[in-house]
Amino acid sequence: QVQLMESGGDLVQPGGSLRLSCTASAGISKISVSVQAWYRQAPGKERELVALIANGGNVRYADSVKGRFTISRDIARKSVYLQMNSLNPDDTGVYTCNVRDHFSGADFWGQGTQVTVSS
Repeated sequence: QVQLMESGGDLVQPGGSLRLSCTASAGISKISVSVQAWYRQAPGKERELVALIANGGNVRYADSVKGRFTISRDIARKSVYLQMNSLNPDDTGVYTCNVRDHFSGADFWGQGTQVTVSS
């Protein structure tokens, strides 16, 4: 079983920056990680993919965050980060970390961390 814990969410003014972190439990060493990703869900909206980093290092971003957000991870793949710059109110939401097991296809989710962009 893989447990994920996000941190770093906060209230920030438009134009500000935040760095989110997602740390996995020791159980992550027992799976083959294919993808690590960040999703977000804004009030009244469906959850959407924000950014992902694949096992080979390829990254993908939602169009709305390209050039502003950067996803990264540590070498052991136990942690994944999301650097968010030039934040705007549309970035408000609960940001959740996701890890996918390559062989089983199982998805693991964290509890989420709240990001609020407001003046």
